[in-house]
Order: sequence, then C-alpha cells, then structure tokens
Amino acid sequence: MDKPDPEAVAQDVFAALADPTRRSILAALAMNGPATATDLANRLPITRQAIAKHLTLLAEARLVVAAPGERRRVRYRLDSAPMKIAQNFLAALARDWDGPLAALRDHLGDQS
Repeated sequence: MDKPDPEAVAQDVFAALADPTRRSILAALAMNGPATATDLANRLPITRQAIAKHLTLLAEARLVVAAPGERRRVRYRLDSAPMKIAQNFLAALARDWDGPLAALRDHLGDQS
C-alpha cells in the first residue's frame, strides 16, 4: 500500500475542518467517544440527515471511521492519523517561515 501524500491528506483535513458543523461533530466525538448519527443529532442542533452527510465528508477525509454496531447501527469514531499529518504539514511550513522571518526581524531591528 502506498503511503498517502501528506499534502493531499492535509488538504482533505483542512477542507473538512473549514465547516463549523464538522468541527462540532469532531469535538462531540472527541468529548464523548464513538457515536451514531442519531446520537450526534441528539447532542447537536442539526438533523440526523445533515449529520450523516457531514460524517460522510469526514470519513472521506479519514478523520472518522465507521464501524458497524448492533442492529445495523453505524458508530463513528475519530481517527487522529490524518490530523497528525496535517499538523506535521503545518509545522514544516512554520519551520520554512521561521528563518526568513527571523532574518527580516533582525534586518528591521538593524534599521532603527
């Protein structure tokens, strides 16, 4: 199996996190553990159908994993691996900026 492209994974994560409802769903799963779409709809001010659509997008970004439960109910749980890849992507960008920003700060400091 090929290793996922970190930039593509980060793009999927950032696109998924751009929506406040999806961030709320992830926060609910982080706080309360695995849940069904119905469980989440009972906790959040959004319909079960809307939750299901958002969960599909979160699953496509690999931020949640669907696991069959009792009576054909699907429970969703968080998967932190894509988030860690996105964090590493951001950390690399920050490192790339740290040197030039420090040089600019030093240069501007020399100007005064």
